[in-house]
Amino acid sequence: MPASKPELVPAVPLVSVLIPAFNHEDFVQRCLDSVLDDPYPAKEIVIIDDGSTDGTAERIEAWIATHGEAIAIEYVSRENKGIAATLNELAARARGEFLRIGASDDYLLPGGSDVLVRYLVDHPHKGAAIGDCIVVDRHGAKILDSGMSDLHHANKRLYGSDDGIRRAVISHWAIGGPVTMLRKSALETVARWTEGLRIDDWDLFLRLAARDAIGFVDVKVCAYRLHGANFSKTRHTATRIVNLTEARQVALRRLCMFDEPDRTLLRAEAFRIGAKIAFLQGRSWLVAMQMTAYLSLLMLSRVRPVPHRQRVGET
Repeated sequence: MPASKPELVPAVPLVSVLIPAFNHEDFVQRCLDSVLDDPYPAKEIVIIDDGSTDGTAERIEAWIATHGEAIAIEYVSRENKGIAATLNELAARARGEFLRIGASDDYLLPGGSDVLVRYLVDHPHKGAAIGDCIVVDRHGAKILDSGMSDLHHANKRLYGSDDGIRRAVISHWAIGGPVTMLRKSALETVARWTEGLRIDDWDLFLRLAARDAIGFVDVKVCAYRLHGANFSKTRHTATRIVNLTEARQVALRRLCMFDEPDRTLLRAEAFRIGAKIAFLQGRSWLVAMQMTAYLSLLMLSRVRPVPHRQRVGET
């Protein structure tokens, strides 16, 4: 009896998990463990220690010494260049068709990569897929069931359509932690992360949203850790003013990418951010002016007609 031929196993796309690491010695090993534990079969880790001043680099090196034979990994330790430059370098080093954007203080949940890959494979016109996350404390204990709903108080129903996603990205930023998978080719369409920005992700997502390139899967794909030192959650007034000023500049810079009524909505958001800045500066008269402009533009954005939009790749 002739031997049966081995059953062919369908090829799965390679996922590169990109991890920018900076001063997270207490968390980075859990992050790396989670990539290894995720059952998705075709994956690699690309990690850069961005000039950490604590023991982060040593923790990474110890992990590689123990687990380096179990997963493909590329590791670089160098001087600090900032998050955007580090993400661009990580993407350039990645070999995968899909890029899972990690964070060295957070960790992945099993099955998340498979869910995001399946979405992008089934929706070839989308350049990015996002999921939800749970929120944990510094010890890994769950404190919130949904980062989007419970932490950021977002309306998930908006994420069911391109129009809703554009409005959500513009006016209610609710994407936190390593919930994103990018098609590597999408970075060639929207350029890469804008270097020099302190908080880089909103700028990238505005560019993706302007092209209707974002899809959403309502699945918890990672754990977002709140540990008291999250850069975007700072309570330091001067730092908050700098961050908000940068966000306002990003909004104004990206106005030209949007059609109406989204352009008016983004202009309104710039005034709302301006009101936050004025409040932190103690200038109540300017808060009132900025909020008046915000509310007027917000109402205008709701009465302007929605034009037909082309999807990415349509001619």
